[in-house]
Amino acid sequence: MGIVFDEQLRAFHLTAKDISYVLQIVKEGYLAHLYFGKKLRQFRNSNPIRFLDRAFSPNPIHGDRSFSLDTLPQEYPAYGNSDFRIPAYQIQAAGGSTISDLRYKNHRIFAGKPKLEGLPATYVESSSEADSLEIELWDEFLGLKCILQYTVYHDFNVITRSVHFENRGEHPIKLLRALSASVDFRDDQMDLIQLSGAWGNERNLFRRSLIPGNQGFESRRGASSHQHNPFLALARRDATEDHGEVYGFSLVYSGNFAANIEVDQFHTTRVSIGINPFDFSWLLESGETFQTPEVVMVYSDTGLGGMSRTYHELYRTRLCKGAFRDEPRPILINNWEATYFNFTADKIVDIASKGRELGLELFVLDDGWFGHRDDDTTSLGDWFVDRSKLPDGLEDLVRRVKELGMQFGLWFEPEMVSEDSELYRKHPDWCLHVPHRHRSTGRGQLILDFSRKEVCDAIIQMMTDILSSAPITYVKWDMNRHMTEIGSAALPPERQRETAHRYMLGLYQVMEQITTRFPHILFESCSGGGGRFDPGILHYMPQTWTSDNTDAVSRLKIQYGTSLVYPVSTMGSHVSAVPNHQVHRITSLKMRGDVALSGNFGYELDLTKFSQEEQELVKQQVDFYKENRSLIQFGTYYRLLSPFEGNEAAWMFVSQDLSEALIAYFKVLAQPNEPLSTLRLKGLDPNADYTIEGEEGSAGGDELMYAGLAVPRLTGDFQSVIWKLRKL
Repeated sequence: MGIVFDEQLRAFHLTAKDISYVLQIVKEGYLAHLYFGKKLRQFRNSNPIRFLDRAFSPNPIHGDRSFSLDTLPQEYPAYGNSDFRIPAYQIQAAGGSTISDLRYKNHRIFAGKPKLEGLPATYVESSSEADSLEIELWDEFLGLKCILQYTVYHDFNVITRSVHFENRGEHPIKLLRALSASVDFRDDQMDLIQLSGAWGNERNLFRRSLIPGNQGFESRRGASSHQHNPFLALARRDATEDHGEVYGFSLVYSGNFAANIEVDQFHTTRVSIGINPFDFSWLLESGETFQTPEVVMVYSDTGLGGMSRTYHELYRTRLCKGAFRDEPRPILINNWEATYFNFTADKIVDIASKGRELGLELFVLDDGWFGHRDDDTTSLGDWFVDRSKLPDGLEDLVRRVKELGMQFGLWFEPEMVSEDSELYRKHPDWCLHVPHRHRSTGRGQLILDFSRKEVCDAIIQMMTDILSSAPITYVKWDMNRHMTEIGSAALPPERQRETAHRYMLGLYQVMEQITTRFPHILFESCSGGGGRFDPGILHYMPQTWTSDNTDAVSRLKIQYGTSLVYPVSTMGSHVSAVPNHQVHRITSLKMRGDVALSGNFGYELDLTKFSQEEQELVKQQVDFYKENRSLIQFGTYYRLLSPFEGNEAAWMFVSQDLSEALIAYFKVLAQPNEPLSTLRLKGLDPNADYTIEGEEGSAGGDELMYAGLAVPRLTGDFQSVIWKLRKL
C-alpha cells in the first residue's frame, strides 16, 4: 500500500515510486504539511513542527501562545483565524462573514483512482496502479464539508491533488476562492521556474530566485493562455538539467488559473495553484457540491530533466486517452499558409496529390470551407459547406483526396460565432455578453456561451452532421479569442461570476461527447497555436498545434520550453514557407525540416510550387521521419543544449530498449573564428557500443555520454545536424 496512516503520530505517509509526501493532524484537528521529497523507508518525525510564541502571530487555541496558524506549515489553509498568508480557499457565509475553520473529521484509503466530476484528470487502467487518500474536513458551524483528494502512482514520481466541497448546512455558502493545492515548504532556498510568453512566442523558460513577499502569475483571459502556462516548478538553487531537487506543479485545467508563491517573514514558502479567484465565485446551495481541477505534483532529484521525463510518460500514457494515444501520428499537409481563404476544390486536390507523391499521409483543409467564409470576419457558427468554393460538397472533395491514397482532415472553430453569421442573427443571446454593454469583438467574432446546455447541444449536432457526412479522420479544433464581457443570459445575478468556469465545464463535456462519438478521428487542439497548450485539453485531444509561429529559429525555444512539461507526441510541428509568414526570416528547407521532425511532423505550404530539388529533399525528410517516427513520438526525450542560454540548441530521443537514438543539433548564427562544439549525449546504454549512421566505426555509450560527440564545423547562419545511433 502506497499510503499509510500512523495512529500514534497521527501522520499520513504517501509514497509513490521514489518519493514521499507526509502530512499530520496536529492539535485540535488542524492538518499540517511535514515533508515532500525523496522516498523515506519509514517516517518517524525526526524533524517535527516546533511551536514557538511568535510576536504578532495570534493564537486560535485559547491559552496556547505557542500555536498559531500564521507559523504552521498547513495542508489546506484558510484566512481569518490567525494565518495572514495567501489562503487555499475562502468562503462567504449567508450572513456575510468570510471566516471558516475546517478541521479533520475522518479519512479513507483505497486502491485505484476515482474520476473527477465533470473535469479531465489523469487516470489508471487498473486499480493496482495507484492508491488514493480522501481526508474529510468539516466546519461544523457552516455545515461545510471539504474532502482533500490525493492519489499516488506506484510507477511514477507523482502525487495528484484536488478538493471537493459540499454544503451540508441549511444556508447557502459562496466559494470565493477554491484552489486545488497548497504546499508549505520550510525554507525559501529555491528558484521559481515558469513558462511565459505571447502569441507566436509561447512557453519561454524564465527562472528567478524567490524573495520575501508574493510572486506568481495568472491568466484572466478565459483560457490557460499564450501568456502563462498553468505550470510552475520550484528548483533548488544548485539544480540543473540533470542534477538537484525540483518540484513541479501542473494544473489540469484550461481556463483562468492562478499560481502563487509566497515567502513569509520566517523564510518559509507557500505554493498554491488552482482556478483564479479573480472574478470568480461559486454559490453552493444546501446539498450542492463543487469539484476543483487536479494538480499533478512531481518531485525529481535528477534535475529538470528528471521532472520532465516523469511528466512526459505520465501525460502520454495516463492523461491522453483514446485510440491515438499509443498510435504513430500521420504526416500531414495543411493548406492554410498555401492558400489561406482563397482556394477551390481543384487547388486542394492538386496540393493533396503532390503531397501523396512526396509520401505524405494526411491532407488537412483549414479555415474557409464553411458558410460564406472569405475572410476572418464572417460565418463562424455556420457549420455547413460553402458551395461557392466546393460546388460538389465536402463529401466529393474527401472522396477525391482519399482516392489519391490520402486521409482527410478538417478545421473547426466550434466555440466561436461571427457577428456576420446565420447563427448569430438567429441567436444573438447565445454568446457571452452582459446586457446593455458593448460586445467587444476579436477578428469579428464573439464567444459562444458554453455554460448553456442548448448551445453545447447545437454545436455537438452541427459537428456531428459534418463529421458523419464523409470519412474524415482528423480534426483541428481551433479557438482564436479570449473572453471579454463575461456573462451568461442563462444565469441569475448571484451566479454570474460562475460563467467562466461553467464555460470550461461545458467545453469539456462537448469535447468528451465529440471525441467519444468519433473515436476513429485524431483530434488536434489549437488556440491561435499554443494559447491552450495545457493538460486539460490534452485529456481529450492527444496533440496540440504548438504555435502559429512556424519559423524554425523561433520554434527552437518554443518547442524546448514546451518540453519542460509536455511530451513530444503532443507537439504539432510543421515546415512552412520562407520568408516565414510570422517573422519573415529565411531558413533552409533542411533546417526547417530538422526542427519540425522533433514533433508531429507535417508541412504547411504550397507543395506544388517546390522545385525538383526541394521535392527530393521533402521525400528524404518524409522517409526519414517514417523510419524514426515511433522513436521520436514515443522515445525518451533528453535536452542537451538550451536555446535560452546560447547560440545553440540540441536534444535527443532514445528508444525504450536503448537500442536506438536520434540527436538533433542546431546553430542559430554564424560566428567568426568560433570554438568547436561537443555534445555530451544522455540516456544511452553505457555498456553497449553504437554505430553512427553514415559514419564508419562505432563508439561506446559511455564514451558518447562522458567524452561526447563532435559537432562538425558548420558555416553560415541557421544550420542543423541530425545523427542516428544504433546499438551493435
